[in-house]
Amino acid sequence: MIRCILALALIAPVLAKEPAPLPAELSAYVLDPAPEPQGLQLKKGDRVAICGDSITEQKRYSVIMESYLSACLPQLEITCRQYGWSGEQAGGFLGRMESDVLRFQPTFATTCYGMNDFRYIPYNEPVAAEFRKNETAMVQAFKKAGARVLLGSSGIIDTVPPWVKTASGTKEDLNLCLSKFRNIGIQVATAEQVGFADLYRPMLLADFQAEKSLGPEFMVAGKDGVHPNWAGQVIMAYAFLKGMGIDGDLGTIRYDPASNKATATAGHEVLSCADGKITLRSTKLPFSPGPGDLKNDDSIRAGMALVPFDDDLNRLVLKIEAPAAANYEVSWGEATRSYTADQLKAGVNLAKDFETNPLLPAFKKIWDAVEAKQAYETRQIKSLVHGLEGAADREGTFAVTEKARAKLVKTLEDAKQPAEHAILVKAR
Repeated sequence: MIRCILALALIAPVLAKEPAPLPAELSAYVLDPAPEPQGLQLKKGDRVAICGDSITEQKRYSVIMESYLSACLPQLEITCRQYGWSGEQAGGFLGRMESDVLRFQPTFATTCYGMNDFRYIPYNEPVAAEFRKNETAMVQAFKKAGARVLLGSSGIIDTVPPWVKTASGTKEDLNLCLSKFRNIGIQVATAEQVGFADLYRPMLLADFQAEKSLGPEFMVAGKDGVHPNWAGQVIMAYAFLKGMGIDGDLGTIRYDPASNKATATAGHEVLSCADGKITLRSTKLPFSPGPGDLKNDDSIRAGMALVPFDDDLNRLVLKIEAPAAANYEVSWGEATRSYTADQLKAGVNLAKDFETNPLLPAFKKIWDAVEAKQAYETRQIKSLVHGLEGAADREGTFAVTEKARAKLVKTLEDAKQPAEHAILVKAR
């Protein structure tokens, strides 16, 4: 029995369940069940390496991920580095992995390769075998260095990219090839007993639904067919955060109208409660990008609407367990919403319902600091370490650029400050 328990523990991060079937229009795509995490895969103090090609170098899904980890889960004290490199394949990453990444001793790594590896051609077995070999070697190198791995699939394409002169086949030919590369990723993750982030399936489904409801101009994979705008990048970040086993519970605030008292879970402190006004100090912030156009593929809010981002990852809940009235108005900042007693008894998600809220400025400070830090991380590795400075003195270049990066890290840490805000609950 002990042996069985140990064996189950080893494969716990990569258990799979049968997903809902794809729409009939997508029946040509054969997607193996993706492994799902069993509980939170992150540990306090993890150093996360975010690795990938030009889509990672766009610093969009990576900024979403790091901003989320910093603002929504500050208690984990996670730090991140972004290592995107345009045009890179898994094999190319292997060549710089020791020098650029492992020297900083990551404890957790996310990878996103496959888009360049499949070479924009219909499925080719020798090309697929090369990808499998390099993905396996990459995972094994991280494991040997003591890092846990969340192996990400590629996403989809929206058009055959005209800027890839060697591209061949139709859009469906290439997406079918990418679906097979996704399945290879699952096989590698299962064999190596590491986590898997399925970016492909949610992007395929979101693109299908968006085209039906919003028209062909809405492109989840981006206007050039490959590099997603903000909507597609949100879906990528969603897949990675789900792959980390994050449950999305950012806290619950409970209010009792009869006693006019309120309580809150960890990450939120009730400072006062009088006449339905609950004043709080929050260290856990909801993911708050502000309002956005749901019909624009360059909108973060549009991406959040295409996947259950708020429901799965962004729940800051207000509950009235014994409502005394049939209806209530809830004001949070300058916005007010109406709820029934039953809705409040079940709990309402403030993060989802209030796109503009008083915690948005605190979240934006973290977001801005993450953006600045990740922009420098690209410059540090690509322009300086792999530039003339690094050619002259690689170790010296790392030393001086780390001093510059440290200032940006401190700015991010300083941005993680508790924020005071108030929720007003009134019976109607």
